[in-house]
Amino acid sequence: MSKEESIDIILPNYNSSQYLEQTINSVICQSLQNWKLIIVDDCSDEKTKKILNQYSHYKNIQMVFLDKNKGAAFCRNLALELSKSEYVAFLDSDDLWTEDKLKKQLNFMKKNNYDFTYTNYTPFLYAETLANMDKSNSNDNIIKPKKKYDFESFIKDTSIATSTMIIRGDLARKYKFTNTKICEDYFYKCSILKKIGYAYCFDENLMLYRIRRDSLQANKFRNLYWIWKINKGFNKLSFFNNLKSLISISLKSLKKYGFK
Repeated sequence: MSKEESIDIILPNYNSSQYLEQTINSVICQSLQNWKLIIVDDCSDEKTKKILNQYSHYKNIQMVFLDKNKGAAFCRNLALELSKSEYVAFLDSDDLWTEDKLKKQLNFMKKNNYDFTYTNYTPFLYAETLANMDKSNSNDNIIKPKKKYDFESFIKDTSIATSTMIIRGDLARKYKFTNTKICEDYFYKCSILKKIGYAYCFDENLMLYRIRRDSLQANKFRNLYWIWKINKGFNKLSFFNNLKSLISISLKSLKKYGFK
């Protein structure tokens, strides 16, 4: 890839010392090396900061340490302001990439002239490790989103995992994550889909999505509450369309994850 085709990776972090090294190493081990990792630390504890400081000698890792906790949306928005590359990828501090993730997905985007893509992924419980990936694959545990989403289909099936996304940089930087307690990435995706029409799936399993019991996202009822609020306040959905959105998302979530 040329210099103009570099990619910025946005990683918000807060107190993820238990998982952070695996996550960062999954970036460092990418077969494509023309990347820049932008880590915005949201006033984490000293244990987490100590791990981050172990990577301070990497020239293609930029770290920003916040003095006050401001939430994942603020961290992502700040990283977007710092981003300059042609493409932007997103990675949560407890998720993991396969080593060919960036190379394969970017080749797919360039070949088809796509602005917004995502991939299949494997959910795994917080206590599991990378060693479970092959087992998860053989057990048909892979989440396979639809081949493409527009706004109308996405609000009924939110299967685009943030840590699988790559978006053309100038497009990614036009929009902001909502300053909500959770689901801050939901309206961000909605906004881009409204603008460009479709996002497309690269049909390979390139990300491991960690399901943490202590995560805010683990509370399904809280998720639905915030999606309802975002649909109403930001997407401007009617009561009936909002209700259809939540019912459909709930059914799809049960199908994907069961009662994990």
